[in-house]
Amino acid sequence: MENKKLQTLVLKELSNSSLLVQRQKSLFFEKGEDPLSSVDTQKFFYFIMEGKVKIYQLDLQTAKEQTLYILSHGDMFDVVSLLDGKPNEYLSEVLEDAHIIQLPLSDVKEMILRDEKFRQYFYSYLAGQLKSMEDLAVSLSFYDVYQRVIQLFSRFVHIHNGEAKLRVIDNLNHEDIASMVGSVRKVVNRSLQKLKQDGIIEVSRKNIHIKNFQKLLDKLSI
Repeated sequence: MENKKLQTLVLKELSNSSLLVQRQKSLFFEKGEDPLSSVDTQKFFYFIMEGKVKIYQLDLQTAKEQTLYILSHGDMFDVVSLLDGKPNEYLSEVLEDAHIIQLPLSDVKEMILRDEKFRQYFYSYLAGQLKSMEDLAVSLSFYDVYQRVIQLFSRFVHIHNGEAKLRVIDNLNHEDIASMVGSVRKVVNRSLQKLKQDGIIEVSRKNIHIKNFQKLLDKLSI
């Protein structure tokens, strides 16, 4: 929650700072577009203001896809290129029409050095991204698809007024969920049906809702 408040402050600063407004550029992408085909992560850094963007890798021989991140409001890209100066090899796809702010890398590096709020937010975000990759590696190595789906849902649950809601991934299609857990749609469909039968989720109008969060946690600990 504290990081969420910090995120709000940082994004507000991005929107209102006269210096940043002069040097930033707003980019807009429609669903289905590939943002990385038209941006330069060796020169610029990007903040997701609206929409959803999938970052993934694709095995050209098997056509198997592995989603690494689903970026939404408050996310940043590309942290790795910012730190090591090398181009990334990711693919991307806009899942929901997106508004992205572009800033020169030099400005962002200056913000990390001089802006305490942004520095705190940046390193907290970086730690979260590293933890996400660790969780993905462990999940793919040690757990079956059913457990991977449960773990995925648990990472994107937001508790508000005692009610558990899925954020960001709640309206993804089953192919995208399969891509996030390193599986295929058919297998993920079986896992979702089992979660429905167990009374943990319900699906309506292509949205997934958490019906019983405690049962989800109980399954997570098995």
